[in-house]
Amino acid sequence: MDSTIISIIIAIIGLIVGVLAGKFIFSKNTRKQVDEANLQSQKILSDAQLSAETLKKEKLLEAKERFVQLKSEHEKEVLERNRRLADSEIRIKQKEQGTAQRLEQLDKQVKENDAIKENLNRQIDVVNFKRTELEKHQEEHIRRLEKIAGLTGEEAKAQLIESLKQEAHTQALALQQEIIDDARQKANKEARKIIIQSIQRTAAEQAIENSITVFNLESDEIKGQIIGREGRNIRALEAATGVDLIVDDTPEAIVLSSFDPLRREIARLSLQRLVADGRIHPARIEEVVEKTKRQIEEQVIEIGERTVIELGIHGLHKELVRIVGKMRFRSSYGQNLLMHSREVANLCAIMASELGLNPKLAKRAGLLHDIGKVPDEETELSHALLGMKIAEKYGENPAVVNAIGAHHDEVEMQYVIAPIIQACDAISGARPGARREIMQQYIQRIKDLENLALTYPGVEKAYAIQAGRELRVIVESDRVTDGDSDKLSFEIAQKIQTEMTYPGQIKVTVIREKRAVNVAR
Repeated sequence: MDSTIISIIIAIIGLIVGVLAGKFIFSKNTRKQVDEANLQSQKILSDAQLSAETLKKEKLLEAKERFVQLKSEHEKEVLERNRRLADSEIRIKQKEQGTAQRLEQLDKQVKENDAIKENLNRQIDVVNFKRTELEKHQEEHIRRLEKIAGLTGEEAKAQLIESLKQEAHTQALALQQEIIDDARQKANKEARKIIIQSIQRTAAEQAIENSITVFNLESDEIKGQIIGREGRNIRALEAATGVDLIVDDTPEAIVLSSFDPLRREIARLSLQRLVADGRIHPARIEEVVEKTKRQIEEQVIEIGERTVIELGIHGLHKELVRIVGKMRFRSSYGQNLLMHSREVANLCAIMASELGLNPKLAKRAGLLHDIGKVPDEETELSHALLGMKIAEKYGENPAVVNAIGAHHDEVEMQYVIAPIIQACDAISGARPGARREIMQQYIQRIKDLENLALTYPGVEKAYAIQAGRELRVIVESDRVTDGDSDKLSFEIAQKIQTEMTYPGQIKVTVIREKRAVNVAR
């Protein structure tokens, strides 16, 4: 407000100075204009003074209003602060009153606790006194009981503990036997279910093969060409193939005889090519046989690869694939070895799946379990041990290696899939029509096994089971001891090995059982 008044005053002074200067500058001729200008300047000056007064009054009013506003706000703040202080004083007084009441209650409770403590001390003294008297009476009572029973307290306690221990042991044995019987019953039921389902789900073709192959001819004139001059052609063919050629009176046929189906197949294909070509002489025979062998080798690899692909087996060593292909040309008990191995593989996969095991690993072991039956070189090892050695050589899984070696109980079973392989092998071999043997010879061999065991002293019964693969011998426990059982099992096995002719191997199990029977009336 002061700066505005000062500016107005300065403007008025400037106008006055301008007017005085104009009086000296302007001439007489312009005095009239100057008078008019003076009048205008006076009017402007009066207007400016009025404006300054108006502005001054407005500013004074604004200053008063601002002062009144600030004063009212300050009074409100003072009232609010006073109110808060009053509230705080009220709360503090209330807390002081509550604290005083609590202190009074605590003092009262302390006094009550002291009274209770004194009462408890008196009661404890009474209890201790009564306990002492009770212990004296108890000692006296124990001395009287020991005098009457003739036993000390420790001896009576020991007898009681021993009696309770025997009773608990008897009850535990009964409970254990009950649990074992229940578990065995459930396990047998589940096992039968799994085996039946596996057999029903696996349909296998049975192929029975002979040890001879008949090669048909268009006419008997070709027999002479095959025999050759002084029999040189037939001798060359037999030497190159390892197969016996039987040329007899059978019309338009030559019999190829060999225990090895692979050799017979090579001889048959070679003869077919030689007859079709018409050139039959020793040099040509050797050339055709070698060519046929190479062709059969390729065919063997192709069969092996197709088999592992169809079964979904991966990562098999090339040599094992070749051995699997060779099984197509081998037979066991008249049963085609490859068909048998494929069936065992499928059965193993189904059983493993039902039991929650690895079906791929079980299928792999089932396919390879009989690879020891197709060795490249003759060996004295059994086919199970030889197969285990071959599988280990080519880096197979330890579970597969163990299952191959243990499927005839020649090594200890270390993995869960081993008994599955053994069971599936037995199932495949026991299918009707899978294995061929003259019934009379089979029955006679079973009887001979049982009669051989019955010739030993102390043998009560003998049973040939599992198609003659196992001989169960039951002995009289009064005449044969446990040590004699081991000796008897060894002697029977040795006698079977030296006196009988049988396929595969026979397991001799001697059972010595002691039965104690009493009747409760």
